[in-house]
Amino acid sequence: MKNFENIQFITLANTLVSLLTAFVLGSVVGFERQFRQRTAGLRTNVLVAVGAAIFVDLAFRVGGADGGSRVISYVVSGVGFLGAGAIMREGGSIRGLNTAATLWGSAAIGACAGASLILEAVAATAFVLAANTLLRPVVSYVNRQPVDSQTTEVTTVIHIIANVEQRQAAMTVLEDVLETEQLPLSELKIDQFGENEVEIEAALSEASVDELDLDRVTASIAASPAVRTAFWAARTV
Repeated sequence: MKNFENIQFITLANTLVSLLTAFVLGSVVGFERQFRQRTAGLRTNVLVAVGAAIFVDLAFRVGGADGGSRVISYVVSGVGFLGAGAIMREGGSIRGLNTAATLWGSAAIGACAGASLILEAVAATAFVLAANTLLRPVVSYVNRQPVDSQTTEVTTVIHIIANVEQRQAAMTVLEDVLETEQLPLSELKIDQFGENEVEIEAALSEASVDELDLDRVTASIAASPAVRTAFWAARTV
């Protein structure tokens, strides 16, 4: 009975409003993605928005503003992992970037709702929806324009995701494979990827490398226990 005695109905009502807002706005974003048959559709975006709202609302109720701000940063990191999974499934072309960005937007919408910032959540939904709809014809128009091959340079980049503790081992695997395949490196960059992982980006000096060779190289790297995943992408400079 103590559990029922401790119920604060005003607080409970605020929580329900936050969750309902996250559900409705996540559905708006998700419906557009589902209509276009994207990887992350209606259910995924709703779950991301509602999940973010639950965590943020709980954090504000238990830990106050400080707890809420900490949990929001954790939500950003957690959704980053979810978005990375969507990107990996698209293969070397990294066609899942828009899907990952939309999931991130849904999480931000849910976080606003969980923090009782309802109008901000509605505004965020409008901008995410506009980015996925209104900008589509602009992108299509730009992509149809002829490219000046003399001013465009295409670089092949190998991406490696590894645990922070396995960073050096992953670097060694990369160097060994590239040396075996005789692929010289032109640029190497290492960034934090979430809380416990790093992303290694290795740009190759060779502008034109056969796709089958690149698939073989990334498969060899990904086979190492020190590497969680590896893929390649063509980057236009």
